[in-house]
Amino acid sequence: MDARARLVIIGAGMAAGRLIDHLEGADLDITLFNAEPRGTYNRLMLSPVLAGETTYDDIVTHDADFYAARGITTRFGERVARIDRAARVIHGENGPVPYDRLVVATGSNPFMIPLPGHDLPGVISYRDLEDTERMMALRPGQRAVVIGGGLLGLEAAAGMAARGVKVSVVHIMGHLMERQLDPEAAGLLQASLEARGIEVLCNAQSEAILGSEAGVEALRLKDGRELPCDLLCMAVGIRPATAVAAEAGLDVERGIVVDDQMQTSDPAIYALGECVEHRGALFGLVAPLYEQAAVLADVLKGGQGAFAPKPLSTKLKVTGCDLFSAGDFADADGRENLFLRDPDAGVYKRLILEEGRLIGAVMYGDTGEGGWYFDLIQSGEDVSMLRDTLLFGPGYDPAELPTCSLAA
Repeated sequence: MDARARLVIIGAGMAAGRLIDHLEGADLDITLFNAEPRGTYNRLMLSPVLAGETTYDDIVTHDADFYAARGITTRFGERVARIDRAARVIHGENGPVPYDRLVVATGSNPFMIPLPGHDLPGVISYRDLEDTERMMALRPGQRAVVIGGGLLGLEAAAGMAARGVKVSVVHIMGHLMERQLDPEAAGLLQASLEARGIEVLCNAQSEAILGSEAGVEALRLKDGRELPCDLLCMAVGIRPATAVAAEAGLDVERGIVVDDQMQTSDPAIYALGECVEHRGALFGLVAPLYEQAAVLADVLKGGQGAFAPKPLSTKLKVTGCDLFSAGDFADADGRENLFLRDPDAGVYKRLILEEGRLIGAVMYGDTGEGGWYFDLIQSGEDVSMLRDTLLFGPGYDPAELPTCSLAA
């Protein structure tokens, strides 16, 4: 890129923050838009903020001083109205900004189930600091309902419960976190949550949100049950935020379509993060977003970086609920399952092998070796020689055989 080329970034989320980190020292004139009235913070740490384990100030990664020290122009609390691709100009609410290269990092929007009453006061998503503050404002003894038993919904439920709020989780599927856990591990997780006083309702379908202009009052289920609540949080998934890209005529399917260099259908415009679609895939976890940021920074500096998605792992950020999930653990012909169970200690481990390689792992209660298993999944190396001791981690000593059930 030419000296002092004008780079405009729309969105100051974690992917954009990591991109700026990788562009450190590049001779670029950077302008950063963000619809939120603030810079970049670690959104993954909102759950510990909600639970009272840390504060918002502790999770800020790029504050005003950071941007000022690097000469980055910030347009925070300002939405982008449109992109004029012909003139290469961004039209913000407070005026236009020209660009030579543009990065769209608009992230995603929470999906809100269009139930009757979904627009009542007191019905929120769990996406940003404002949502977190709404939950933190509940007093001990007040009631909350969380629709969604996935990762985010359970973190919201546990955070509010830690503050003394009476929480019910409503999940339409047969067990919690069905995308990351098998039924047995999910059962251990549910028991742990219920021991904290959280009511968990699986196979439960929401019908309507009851209340008035004064606020939400209850969630009614299809079976007629009503769950009283002072606040209702929907945590049922996200959708790529593609409106500004679609209106500009960029190729958009489920997300903004990008190639391996994170380039859109317009050679001057790139995209990264939760708003993109790459080879038909969407991305909601932070690891691939950070990889995208590294690739795009290299490309913007004239390199030949290429994004190639890797296997992902998941951990639940709830104190006392240790779980780890990575890779593919679906049942299929030709796959072998290894199990380790210690019901008294609440420990469960399942490893999935295919053609001598570890392709998936689900762990609950003791996840200390999760990183080792994840490395094996990513490397694809043959673990046939380790099969008999694989469940016990690296450096296993046969003399220290755990007193648990082992089955294949």
